[in-house]
Amino acid sequence: MRRYLFLIFFCFSISVFGQSTIKKAQNSYEDAQQFVRQNIFDEAIKHLNDAIKADPKFQNAYLQLGDIYKRLRNVQKAKENYRLAVAAAPIENPNTYFILGETELQTGDYTQAKTNLENFLAKALNVDEKYKDKAKKYIADCNFALTALKNPVRYEPFNMGFYVNSEDRDYFPALTADGQTIIFTRNVKGNEDFYTSVKKNGEWQKAQSLSENINTPSFNEGAQSISPDGRYLFFTGCNRPDGLGRCDIYVCRREGNDWSKPINLGQTINTGEWESQPSISADGSTLYFLSNRPGGFGGYDIWKSVMDDEGYWTTPINLGPNVNTPYDEATPFIHPDGKTLYFSSDGWPGLGQKDIFYSKVQVDGTFSKAVNLGYPINTFNDEFGFIVSANGTEGLFSSNLDGGFGDVDIYRFKLPENLKPEPVTYVKGVVKDAETKETLAASVLVINLNTKAAAYNEITDKVTGDFMAVMPANQSYAFSAFSDGYLLYSKHFDIKPADANKPFELEILLEKIKVGSKVLLNNIFFDTNKFDLLSISMVELNILTDLLKNNAGMVIEIQGHTDDVGDIKANQKLSENRARAVYDYLISNGIDKKQLNYKGYGETQPAFDNKVLRKASRKTEEPSFW
Repeated sequence: MRRYLFLIFFCFSISVFGQSTIKKAQNSYEDAQQFVRQNIFDEAIKHLNDAIKADPKFQNAYLQLGDIYKRLRNVQKAKENYRLAVAAAPIENPNTYFILGETELQTGDYTQAKTNLENFLAKALNVDEKYKDKAKKYIADCNFALTALKNPVRYEPFNMGFYVNSEDRDYFPALTADGQTIIFTRNVKGNEDFYTSVKKNGEWQKAQSLSENINTPSFNEGAQSISPDGRYLFFTGCNRPDGLGRCDIYVCRREGNDWSKPINLGQTINTGEWESQPSISADGSTLYFLSNRPGGFGGYDIWKSVMDDEGYWTTPINLGPNVNTPYDEATPFIHPDGKTLYFSSDGWPGLGQKDIFYSKVQVDGTFSKAVNLGYPINTFNDEFGFIVSANGTEGLFSSNLDGGFGDVDIYRFKLPENLKPEPVTYVKGVVKDAETKETLAASVLVINLNTKAAAYNEITDKVTGDFMAVMPANQSYAFSAFSDGYLLYSKHFDIKPADANKPFELEILLEKIKVGSKVLLNNIFFDTNKFDLLSISMVELNILTDLLKNNAGMVIEIQGHTDDVGDIKANQKLSENRARAVYDYLISNGIDKKQLNYKGYGETQPAFDNKVLRKASRKTEEPSFW
């Protein structure tokens, strides 16, 4: 009898306790809703935890905690609470498996994520197809990640140091082609501005604010791209008075030691939508950027616009399905090789959230299918804002890795061989007056003789006189520098892959036009033992034509020279015919005969060492003029 009474009492006491705690838990849960509706999440979390303390099986409280932490971008805490929700009671809504699998993917628990996402697909019979498609995409991520973890790539990041990085957020690095100047975005108390550092004696100097003409206290400036020569800065400006949409793309030009005021790129590039994250090609002819304008594949796509012959940007075109996805792409970076595009995406199979990919321009001008850079360059975190040095040896990115100086720092690492762009080099120098040694405002033109396109076309700043032109390998280039009242400077470059680590540095001393001056033209070409001008010669001949037209009183003698290989008389005749070919071309292009003479010198006055010329595979003519 006593045992019976005891059992009844025990059961009754449990029942009373359960009702009381459930009511307390429900009250705390309802209190939390008031704070959730007001977005006061700290208080909401406190009351939800009270509800769980009162009722450890309160599944909805766990689910809401997971939702709050996910909204606060604390994915780890979100995952923990979703897991507790699944363990607390049988799952009635299959969407729970989806959100749990999603957070597991975003924290690197790929095996568990795959299991829960497969559970979702198996149980979600009447769910919107877009969630099923996303679950399948997430499963593809899990499969890719599990394989990538077994095949890591070489990766050892180094902090750029305290002269570049600070206690604030430092991100979006941009480098000049010589690797001597870095411009990046720094967020100080919520305001984004540009900072720059230069390298001296191999060490970065303390970063300084870029320019008061660009940085503002009222607007955010960020997501920038620097032209390889450091002359033009393309960047994103949001909510500015002259903006056409929420965020627009602007450009500034370096003038002396400062920068011009920003100029909005206008309605062709910018729309009422969102345009951001520009990247300019090395030759300045193609602008890549991010936009959510109509006509794309998904949310944010990568687009490009090409500058026409009149200097106007053409209607942007989408880069297509080998780059863009139904999801989001971000931070495009076109390498100075002009062929390799690095970008971030959460649409292609990866390790969770945004990974870094590359794609290369194919023969038909389209881009190849995106390739993931691999683990551990990519992780389950967002990776974006990635660039590669012009020489292709290093990648730069931003992250909050352990041991940094602030919230986010800029890091560099050696790029694995299989992820490198095509080899490039550059020619860098300064243009001066030969007599006074003062810097000049001069036109510097570099023409790719293989494509006939300008690789560089810029007027040097009179204050600095400097220039820097990128030259991808396996190409030939005609280089010229000229200024009003001065003779033409001519040089030729045949760039081999081995030249990628051998940049050219020039001090160009332009001579004023005067009697007796002599110039060697290095880009006039003929086939061996022939005197028909090759088409690639027209680039330099057209420059010479303009020089003569702009200096109508100028009289020149076109001289032809050969090496000492072959018959002397044949060489003499060949040199005369080649000089005459240049003469005829200039006449046909409007030059007065009174300005021209021509003469062949054969092998009597070689322009180069004959031993060197004999090693050449073709015989070229280098006419000169007085």
